[in-house]
Amino acid sequence: MTGRTSPGFSFTVDARDGRARAGTLVTPHGVVKTPCFMPVGTKATVKAASPASLVDIGAQIVLANAWHLAQRPGVDVVAAHGGLHGFMGWERPILTDSGGFQVFSLADRRRVVDGGVEFASVYDGSRHLLTPEGSMADQEALGADIIMCLDECPPASAGRDELAAAVERTSRWAGECRSAATRDDQLLIGIVQGGIDEELRRRSATELIAVGFDAYAIGGLSVGERGEQTLATVELMDELLPDDKLRYFMGIGDPGGIVDVVARGVDVFDCVLPTRTARTGTALLRDGRRLNLANAAFTRDLEPIDADCDCPCCRGFSRAYVRHLVKQKELLAHELLTLHNIRSLVRLCLDARAAIGTGGFSDMAASVAGR
Repeated sequence: MTGRTSPGFSFTVDARDGRARAGTLVTPHGVVKTPCFMPVGTKATVKAASPASLVDIGAQIVLANAWHLAQRPGVDVVAAHGGLHGFMGWERPILTDSGGFQVFSLADRRRVVDGGVEFASVYDGSRHLLTPEGSMADQEALGADIIMCLDECPPASAGRDELAAAVERTSRWAGECRSAATRDDQLLIGIVQGGIDEELRRRSATELIAVGFDAYAIGGLSVGERGEQTLATVELMDELLPDDKLRYFMGIGDPGGIVDVVARGVDVFDCVLPTRTARTGTALLRDGRRLNLANAAFTRDLEPIDADCDCPCCRGFSRAYVRHLVKQKELLAHELLTLHNIRSLVRLCLDARAAIGTGGFSDMAASVAGR
């Protein structure tokens, strides 16, 4: 079976510097310039950030989770608004995850079977069976521009037999998702699994390419595996995945990690890190450093978090003021730090794109700490 790019979508590679790529993804709701960080809005909202503020800081696309939204408020409620774009007031592109990550993160509340995943709801304990066909139906009703196949994401501690079984299910479910998808205005992504096992990664990539997808994701590398083995796996994907298709690394959001995967041919990525750390009082700088604003050292610090940053937080407020908000548990601290952290990653991606275009990516990457 071979895939084709859905109408209204295109992806082109505009420039290269080594393995690093700068590209353009065209969707029905707008253009995404890559490399691109996607803020996570699991329940149809990026925590502590309004759609207008996300536009102002340059967010091009956001991610939501179909598994959560199917339970609360229900896909019928979202569909009654014309889909997620109308429901959440976001006019730019949206990607929905299928719930495959919940197969990993909710291991104590689910049972994987050949036909899908049986879950106990985190909301009311009710039992649900998530199947490839059901995932496609939910994501079509939600109406995101980009949707994901259902996959099995095993933990980093999984043995080879468990990894192999997950690859087999992921490939089979991918074919079922492709067959069940009916809308031609959504781009469907297949997810490569296999842990850090080279043979299983090769098998997974080969089987998904045979099904044929509009784009490919690298899954299962944000669940505990890090370091050189992770990066070697990403390099392997660069060699195996189609060169003309978008590549998505699922679950990375620290500046050093972003630079590392961009250097190995990844185009888009997401993570809760910038929003989650914001809610704990931590600011991310695009050079890889982190500032814990709860630290007493900032009590009388009149400087902005980052003098070179153009976000609303850095344009208008001092470190001392933000520390005051953090210590007093004021909600404004969450908003300001969220916008700062996302803007830092947006600017990091803009820097990477510009550097790729001029052949200076390696120098730019070397300036980012935490690598």
